[in-house]
Amino acid sequence: MKSMLNEQVVGREKELDFMLIALLQGGHVLLESVPGSGKTWMAKAFAAAFDGAFHRLQFTPDVLPSDVTGIRFYNPKEQRFELRPGPVMANLLLADEINRATPRTQSSLLEAMEEKQATIDGETVRLPDPFMVIATQNPVESQQGTFPLPAAQLDRFLFRLEIGYPSEAEELRIIRGFRGGQSRRRFSGLTATQEDVRRWMAAVGEVQVHEDIEKYIVALVRASREHEAVELGLSSRAGLALANAAQGKAYLDGRSFVTPDDVKAVFEPVSLHRILLTPESSLIHEAATIIRNIRDGVPAPVEVI
Repeated sequence: MKSMLNEQVVGREKELDFMLIALLQGGHVLLESVPGSGKTWMAKAFAAAFDGAFHRLQFTPDVLPSDVTGIRFYNPKEQRFELRPGPVMANLLLADEINRATPRTQSSLLEAMEEKQATIDGETVRLPDPFMVIATQNPVESQQGTFPLPAAQLDRFLFRLEIGYPSEAEELRIIRGFRGGQSRRRFSGLTATQEDVRRWMAAVGEVQVHEDIEKYIVALVRASREHEAVELGLSSRAGLALANAAQGKAYLDGRSFVTPDDVKAVFEPVSLHRILLTPESSLIHEAATIIRNIRDGVPAPVEVI
């Protein structure tokens, strides 16, 4: 599955690993980058790597909550009301440019992301298993007709991935391999079924997290709250997300136990959207820099076996 994805998406091996971890841990991913960097393409390639249902929803200010979750309509032929689920009824939902939707529409995803269910006209419907949201947003036009995601919704995402520009060699591969409409070719090479994914999800849950690793995670969380540049540190939910993400990282690396390096590897994408800097610090520091300082300032356990 990983090899197929790396063929379809050039230079995004690390980001694809994080997306796999999110899928296996029942989490969601927020992709942030400038236009034309391949966010949508990466999400489509990821969805094509297994045979689950995939829906894409382009968010705009006029999209309503019912356009996301679904509606109950009257069928005159049957003379009864019928339930018509919306795009959220999928294994993987691509919420494209999520910050262009109004807060009311954005909030329609809260229940789905947290409880894996949707309430449509008073009726609760369970979502497919597995279920994952991949949302994208463009930071360049953040002041032009957009609505920033509230902290409560940002906290629903396991990872926030900032996608930079590819390297010179990777950009050359993109130009050679995708020009002339080749980027519109169909994805192929399905390698995983939904049952495969559910089996992997169960296996990730068996990855051992030593007591020393748990204490290390708690120390990182508490250090984020005490840092002088941070106004709002990591929550207890963030600590749980950090443990789950580290489990997924260990599983992808073929280990049955979590190491301190696993925690370090996932700390930044888990924390990036959850830490709020003070107004003074935000003028002179990037959040990613402060997160790395916190990570490097907390002593890691020497040995966990």
